[in-house]
Amino acid sequence: MAADQLDSLILQLRGHKVMLDADLAAMYGVPTKALNQAVQRNIQRFPEDFMFQLSKQEFTNLISHFAISSSANNQEVTNLKSQFVTSSLHGGVRKLPYAFTEQGVAMLSSVLRSERAVRVNIAIMRAFVSLRGMMRSQDTIKQELSALKRQYKDHDDQIKTIFLMIDEIIAPLPAKKKRKIGYL
Repeated sequence: MAADQLDSLILQLRGHKVMLDADLAAMYGVPTKALNQAVQRNIQRFPEDFMFQLSKQEFTNLISHFAISSSANNQEVTNLKSQFVTSSLHGGVRKLPYAFTEQGVAMLSSVLRSERAVRVNIAIMRAFVSLRGMMRSQDTIKQELSALKRQYKDHDDQIKTIFLMIDEIIAPLPAKKKRKIGYL
């Protein structure tokens, strides 16, 4: 999987960069149910800062986000809905998806021990590192732009002062009263 495709699977939820269980399962080549069962068998390895289950509201927002996103296609939304929404065939509501933070994804490699899991995990870790690097560079750019704005604001004030001085120099002097010549 290409790095840009991986980056599109990393979402921002609850202040964390996360990947959903269904996306990870597809990458690892296992059913989502099997991935979640492996996690549940090793739940002590997945504290809340490694993995959490989405609330109904978060899931609804996520579907809405994909539905209105210009880059998402209808197939993605259909897949999300079909995996987690009420299914008349299976009777009842399926479980809401789990979100795995970077640490949770790393921990998955100890739970899923296949060759493919190791390769996928390495690619995912690289994607998270790349994403962090991009965020740092954006922060640097923001700081530099802010400094430039301050610098040019100072220059603007100085230029205004220069124009005021030029206006004073150019302005005609007030006419002096002429002294009358002759007898008063």
